[in-house]
Amino acid sequence: MAQKKKWSDLSAGQRAAVVVGGVAELVVTTRAVRDLVRRPSAQVRGPKALWFLAAFVQPVGPAAYFLVGRRRAAT
Repeated sequence: MAQKKKWSDLSAGQRAAVVVGGVAELVVTTRAVRDLVRRPSAQVRGPKALWFLAAFVQPVGPAAYFLVGRRRAAT
């Protein structure tokens, strides 16, 4: 079994990739939660509380909400 690498074992590029990935997850999750709070229940497929919890399941939760959880606004 391979040992886990410590932060100090990572190269500068690997550290940067981890930080960029973390920031991207934070931004997408924040946008999903913000959209969910502002969107009327009629425009959300399923219970909003369930989607709120799902938004914190990384990395699939926010993507699932944006792809499946939102209904298109009536025009």
